[in-house]
Amino acid sequence: MITKEDIERINFLANKSKTDELTSEEKSEQQILRRKYIDWIKSQVKVQLDSIEIQDSHEHEHKHNHGHSCDCHKH
Repeated sequence: MITKEDIERINFLANKSKTDELTSEEKSEQQILRRKYIDWIKSQVKVQLDSIEIQDSHEHEHKHNHGHSCDCHKH
């Protein structure tokens, strides 16, 4: 998980690198934090994608075939 402190540190190092040279330790820390952030984003996207259920149009029609007209079938 990425913390608020991680984000603040990423931003601090990014801003510092625009005006000053980062030390080798800071560059290493920056790479680690960026990788942590990217991995966290990827995991969040995966959770979202895993929760998607795909229905085909036939399944949709069968679920709504209840004996009277339904606006969901009009195109």
